[in-house]
Amino acid sequence: MQIKNTQLGHIAWCETTAQHIAPQDFAVDGWREKNAVVGQSKGRYTTWFVKTDNSDSPQTWVLRHYWRGGMMEKFSRDAYFYTGLQRTRAVAELAILEVLYQEGFAVPRPIAANVERFGLWYRADIIIEHVAGANDLVAYLSHNPMTESQWYLLGETIAKFHQRGVYHADLNAKNILLAHGEFYLIDFDRGELRTPQPTWQQANLDRLLRSFNKEHAKLTTLQFSQQHWLQLLAGYQSINPI
Repeated sequence: MQIKNTQLGHIAWCETTAQHIAPQDFAVDGWREKNAVVGQSKGRYTTWFVKTDNSDSPQTWVLRHYWRGGMMEKFSRDAYFYTGLQRTRAVAELAILEVLYQEGFAVPRPIAANVERFGLWYRADIIIEHVAGANDLVAYLSHNPMTESQWYLLGETIAKFHQRGVYHADLNAKNILLAHGEFYLIDFDRGELRTPQPTWQQANLDRLLRSFNKEHAKLTTLQFSQQHWLQLLAGYQSINPI
């Protein structure tokens, strides 16, 4: 990872990034002016999909601003207390993604992070490469079932991340993508690389199960059942028995 200072703060970018990254690249307005916004994803806040103008190898990037949630949102929508650049949400997430991407894990290619300081506080953004042809599991299972072998493969995929010591702070069905038969994990905000231990690994799995059950309660046509979960667990246990 490389870091440069700007008038507003810092920009970090990864060795695999060929394009020059500027502060304005983290704001959607500049992309709109170039008619380069090609999509968006709406959850609590909007994530933007933009097309780069690199004629040799155009890419689709995902722009995400860091917003607060929970009780802290009432005091500040997007300001975080600054305790060092490497501890900022954006740089920390970019660093995890870079390690995992270089090691061949199924994660989006990291592009860059932006940290803007003001006094004791900072705001942040991240850019990653869009996984072509991907659907999150809620979107996919709303219209399509997965086979027994796919559920098994999903369990194996999660187990390999856990064996590496990847703690995902928000492992849920929307943060798992399916693209061309491969499962990807996304959104590593507040994630960590830590010593593998059954306690946090089981907690990760429990969180994922709650997510599937919650989504199924909202949409009864979602293709998920207890049998599917058992198939996922069988794949997980084949790699990482806990």
